[in-house]
Amino acid sequence: MAGKHKNRCSFCGRSEDEVALMLTGLNGFICDECVRQAEHIVSESLGSEVRLKKDNATGIDMTDIPKPRDIKAFLDQYVIGQDSAKRYLSVAVYNHYKRLAQHRDDEVEIEKSNIIMVGATGTGKTLLARTIAKLLNVPFTIVDATIFTEAGYVGEDVESILTRLLQVADYDVPATERGIVFIDEIDKIARKQDNPSITRDVSGEGVQQGLLKLLEGSIVNVPPKGGRKHPDQDYIHVDTRNILFICGGAFDGIERKIAQRLNTHVVGYDSVQNQQRIDTKDLMKYIVPQDLKSFGLIPEIIGRLPVLTYLNPLDREALHRILTEPKNSLVKQQIKLFEMDGIKLTFEEEALDYIVDKAMEYKLGARGLRSIMETIMIEAQFNAPSDQVKTLTITRQYAEQQIRKSEKMKE
Repeated sequence: MAGKHKNRCSFCGRSEDEVALMLTGLNGFICDECVRQAEHIVSESLGSEVRLKKDNATGIDMTDIPKPRDIKAFLDQYVIGQDSAKRYLSVAVYNHYKRLAQHRDDEVEIEKSNIIMVGATGTGKTLLARTIAKLLNVPFTIVDATIFTEAGYVGEDVESILTRLLQVADYDVPATERGIVFIDEIDKIARKQDNPSITRDVSGEGVQQGLLKLLEGSIVNVPPKGGRKHPDQDYIHVDTRNILFICGGAFDGIERKIAQRLNTHVVGYDSVQNQQRIDTKDLMKYIVPQDLKSFGLIPEIIGRLPVLTYLNPLDREALHRILTEPKNSLVKQQIKLFEMDGIKLTFEEEALDYIVDKAMEYKLGARGLRSIMETIMIEAQFNAPSDQVKTLTITRQYAEQQIRKSEKMKE
């Protein structure tokens, strides 16, 4: 007796028992493996034509670009305050998209505007970068400048920045070349002396010199797996002209540079009135590129970071809002953690005020809020799941008790 007739793929000849899925057509069949192979061939051969059908060569559609107000509104959900920095960041990202959407044959070439954000620790520089990464549909990575040293010394080459961007883009070079990089702790590569030295500054000025070619735009040889370069290695060639660089740093002590500069501009009788107009509690708002040079950034780097913005120091009101309002606020995170154990957690307002007071005392900004919250909640997190409690209320008395207990343990 003849076996039951089995459908076979018209392309590879395999039967339906040998494949995961068999698609039926009018006069034939095709298996899932051949579909995947066909898709790969089509994308390889027609990819450039498909991109050219859009309004530019990079595949960015103007209708899909979020407007600056939309970008800022998204940031507002996660980051409290810092309206000035949000505006600069929103406009810079929007203009970055427009540069990518520009026709290559356009007579007016839009140049990119790399950004540098200056603000004390805990004011939200890295949080802004992480938050905006959620919104973007271009490759985005955050790197820490403290790991870089001049080529030939222990540490990482600056080209490893692009290695990380390549990894985010799944080694798609065209996608990498329109990405955004946030370089954190940029102040840590400041020149160690105010004047150029005859000795090597391998993690300061040397790194700044290495960053120049990335920031201004050039073809860079990137080690595909990161690490140090060596002669026998194959490199990936990445053009950085369309990569937007956003830099952030605390620049601890730059207020002294700003104060010195402001004092030099007030002479004679008018000096008293000028000093009254200067907000001595927030000198960062008066920052200019000259102060970055005094701090230790070389003029070439400053020139390639034309957009300079600052982040305001956080006062009590801002810290209180950070504690409770954002989508991922610390209070909401703790409530969610206990909710997963079936426990309803609440915070009394006096307890929140106490947490804010301690954060102001420690002068660590929003980052200090987390350490204080963890110290207060550690015992409850340890005991509550086993005690089978249904409700838990954090009072000021309980918060003070936990902080005192922590301080005694450290003595």
